[in-house]
Amino acid sequence: MNNNTPINYVEFKSNNLEETKKFYSEAFGWTFTDYGPTYTAFSESGLEGGFELTEAPLVNGALIVLYHKNLEAIKDRVMGLGAKISVDIFSFPGGRRFHFLDSSGNELAIWSDR
Repeated sequence: MNNNTPINYVEFKSNNLEETKKFYSEAFGWTFTDYGPTYTAFSESGLEGGFELTEAPLVNGALIVLYHKNLEAIKDRVMGLGAKISVDIFSFPGGRRFHFLDSSGNELAIWSDR
């Protein structure tokens, strides 16, 4: 089994972060850490993740985030297999990541702390 790029994080969209936090904390006991006015991370859920504020209508509100130790190498690999980069590499608190579309149009992200 290849464990070099495990599912590490899941991101959802939210049209109202305060309502979202209230729902998930009261329903399931999740805890939240805010990272500015447009993002909140959750824990105590079995898999860590976050909610990103958006004004756009939610079509597919989940983003699966994989981890890889070498962001540039994995980006080259997925591009070589036909993936289209939807968001190029950018930095965020704790690391860097990029988003890609697979051959079916599913958007995923890969991050690295390096």
